[in-house]
Amino acid sequence: MTRPIEATPLSAAQVDALLLRIAGKRIAVVGDLMLDRYLVGSADRLSPEAPVPVVSVAERREALGGAANVAANVAAYGGTALLVGVVGDDAAGGTLRSALSAAGLSEAGVLTVPGRPTTVKTRILARGQQLLRVDEETDAPLEGAPLTELIRRTERAVGACDALVLEDYDKGALVPALIRAAVAAATARNIPVVVDPKYRNFFGYAGATVFKPNRPELAAALGAAIDTDRLEALPALLQQLGAAHLLVTLGAEGMLLLERGGGMARIPALSREVYDVSGAGDTVTAWLAGALAAGASMLDAARLANLAAGVEVGKRGVAVVTPVEMRAAVR
Repeated sequence: MTRPIEATPLSAAQVDALLLRIAGKRIAVVGDLMLDRYLVGSADRLSPEAPVPVVSVAERREALGGAANVAANVAAYGGTALLVGVVGDDAAGGTLRSALSAAGLSEAGVLTVPGRPTTVKTRILARGQQLLRVDEETDAPLEGAPLTELIRRTERAVGACDALVLEDYDKGALVPALIRAAVAAATARNIPVVVDPKYRNFFGYAGATVFKPNRPELAAALGAAIDTDRLEALPALLQQLGAAHLLVTLGAEGMLLLERGGGMARIPALSREVYDVSGAGDTVTAWLAGALAAGASMLDAARLANLAAGVEVGKRGVAVVTPVEMRAAVR
């Protein structure tokens, strides 16, 4: 049985107070690192070789993706990100490391694994629309000496942080042994654990403070589409997950927060123009972790993260959200 919790938007004063409290918090971000590439141009004709558009590239740019984008969002709100993950010994790995340095992020927790490709997602855009995405990656689970070293770096990061994020994109970095070690280290220090899951290890995050799937991920786990007016299965799912809270991101419908004790809050999405949803989930994860690290309630943390998501989707491509933008949005 669920009981409704009122979830009115945060006031400007409440946002200001939270922004002051999250500045300087240290967030360990462990998971799959990615490099996002964008090829932007015009498409005015079809190829004579196949019925596909020809894109004349006018701009190339690269950005941090996956767990690296979560870390960039942490840095953007004034926190310190302790990033842990793997890259390959390839050109893309070097580019990703350079992008981390340019964003003011430490590479101390980033492990280079020879022979393992760096995950790269290349998006081709024309006239503001994404025409194609090309992924270069492996999803083979990490094992052996690289896994042992990544666990060591994770435990070191957790030992120096105020909250832990586990950012899973099913690219093989977050294997069960690493997840267990990370959650155990965070539990020992009594710090919040935020999980952004994917399919492979969906039920492997027992002990998390908040489990944050999106609607498709949750539907896949339940084996059925999610009807937000019929949520009888969610309390049992929360119990099965072993998490204290379930926060489901619902796109244009906002978020749904469920507590282990049965409390449930619907958090409406911000009413603003949506330009690009890429990276919005990473933004939510970063702001959620920062607010919880600062001692905010789960409901206030979710409302702050919802506000950040509303700002992020108004930008082109994967982007970070700053305190200045948050203050402008709430006003």
